[in-house]
Amino acid sequence: MRRIGIDVGGTNTDAVLLDGGAVVHAVKTLTTADVTTGIVTALARLAADPSVGHGAIDAVVIGTTHFVNAVVQRQGLARVAAVRIGLPASASLPPFCDWPPDLARQVRGEVFMLEGGHDYDGRPLVPFDEAGMRRAARQIRDSGIRAVAVAAIFSPLDPAGEERARAILAEECPKAAVTLSRDLGRIGRLERENAALLNAALGDLARVTIDGFTRAIAASGIRAPLYLTQNDGTVMPAATAMALPVMSFASGATNSMRGAAFLSGLADAMVVDVGGTSTDIGQLRRGFPREANSVVEIGGVRTLFRMPDLLSIGLGGGSLVTRDPVAVGPLSVGYRLTEEALVFGGNTLTATDIAVAAGVVEIGEHVRVAELPRGLADAALAAAQAMIEDSVDRMKTEAGEVPLIAVGGGAFLVPDRLAGVSEVVRVPHGDCANAVGAAIAQISGETDQIYRDLGRAEAIAAAEAQAIERAVAAGADRGSVTTVDVEDMPLAYLPGNALRVRVRVAGEMAPGGR
Repeated sequence: MRRIGIDVGGTNTDAVLLDGGAVVHAVKTLTTADVTTGIVTALARLAADPSVGHGAIDAVVIGTTHFVNAVVQRQGLARVAAVRIGLPASASLPPFCDWPPDLARQVRGEVFMLEGGHDYDGRPLVPFDEAGMRRAARQIRDSGIRAVAVAAIFSPLDPAGEERARAILAEECPKAAVTLSRDLGRIGRLERENAALLNAALGDLARVTIDGFTRAIAASGIRAPLYLTQNDGTVMPAATAMALPVMSFASGATNSMRGAAFLSGLADAMVVDVGGTSTDIGQLRRGFPREANSVVEIGGVRTLFRMPDLLSIGLGGGSLVTRDPVAVGPLSVGYRLTEEALVFGGNTLTATDIAVAAGVVEIGEHVRVAELPRGLADAALAAAQAMIEDSVDRMKTEAGEVPLIAVGGGAFLVPDRLAGVSEVVRVPHGDCANAVGAAIAQISGETDQIYRDLGRAEAIAAAEAQAIERAVAAGADRGSVTTVDVEDMPLAYLPGNALRVRVRVAGEMAPGGR
C-alpha cells in the first residue's frame, strides 16, 4: 500500500510517503499555531516530489496532539449535559465530582441521575427510567446544550440503557451530539464516564479540526481517505475520530514507538523519542508500546484509556541551557528553534547549540557557537545523558541490559553508550519516526468483559472472538488480525468463578478501506 503519514508535534510537523514498506520521501516543517497550516505546508512539499505523483495514495493517516492540548490548556471545550444511568446505586459520587474546579466550571452543564444500569454479569439492576430520560432530554433541548454524555453502570457488558437513552435524545433534541461511555471505556464507571464527558466537550473542536484536515488534503491534490491514529498505535477512520476525538490523545508518542519498531525491525526494545520540546521514553512489546494499566490523568481528569506507558521529560533540541549551574530544560523554545537558537542567528542557548559546539551534529552555522567553552558543552551533554539514563532505568521491566532505539529530531542528544543499555540503535528516517508510525498503523479491536462459569481458555477465546469482530467492523482485514495483548484476572469476590478478561487485537486495513 502507498500511504502518507503525518504527525504534528510541538515543534515540527512531519510527513512521509510509505510505498510497499519503504519510506520513499519525507519532509519536516515547523508546526504552526493553528495546526492545519503546518499540515497544508507539509502535504504541499510532499506532493511536490515526483515520487508522490506516481501512483494512487491508499490512505492519509494523521497523528495529532490537538485534542489533548485543548483539555490541558482549557481551550475550545463545549458545555456538556451529563446523563448517568445507575440509581439507586452510584449516587454518592456525581458526574464531574473529581474534576479540577476550573475545568468543571467550563464544561459542566446539566446533570441528570436516572434509575437503570446492569450488574457485573449483565443482569438489569432496576428498569431503565425512560420517562425520566425523556424529561431530561427536553430540559437539555431547552437549555441550548448541544453535547451530551451518557454513562450507565456496566454498559460495556450490556449497552441497552445507553442505546435507549440515545434514541430518546434523538427524538427530543435531534441537534445534540451524544457520546456513549460504552464506546470509549473499559469496566470502571467513574473513569469511563469522565472519558465520555471529555469526548463530548471536544465534539465541536473535533468537527472543525478534522474538516480542516480534509480540506488540507483536498487542497494538496491528494485523493485518499483520511484516518487518525489512536492512543494504542492503531488507526480509526476520520468519521470515527470526529465522533471519538479522545481516542487520539496519546497518538503522537505512540506513533514514534511504532515507527521505531518498523524502521529498526525490533519488536522488543526501549525507545527514546527526542523531539524539540520533550523526550518520551517507553518500551516496545511485540512491536506495540507497553500499555499503562493504571488510571491515566488527562488535564487532571481520571480516565481509563488505552494509553501507552510513557515517561516524558523536559529534554529536547530546543531545550534551554543554563550556565550556572549547568542544566538542560525543562523550558524550550519549541517551534521557534530556527529563530531563537544561536546556530540560526538567535540569542538563546539551546541543547542544539551545545550539540553543534561539541561536534555531535551539524545543524545551522557552527561558527556562531565556536566560542562556547568546551567544558560547558560537555557538562550540558552529561546532564542530558544523566536525564535519559535515569528515565530509561525507571521504565525498564528487567534488570539486564536491553537494546534502545533512538528516534526523533533531537536524537543526537542520546549518546552511543548508556548505562543499562546493550546497544543504541539509530535508524534511517528516525527523525520522522512519528510520521512513519502513523503511516504503518493498523486497525484494532478491544474487549473488556467479565465471564462466569467458563474455564479460563473458553473465556479468553470468547473475548478474542469479540475483539476480532470489533476490529473487522472498524475496517480491518480479518485474515491479518492477530492478538496483541491478553490479560485475565480472577475476581474472587464475585460468585460463579468470575474472570475478567481484556483482549486487544490488530490487523491491516481491508482493501479499499471503509
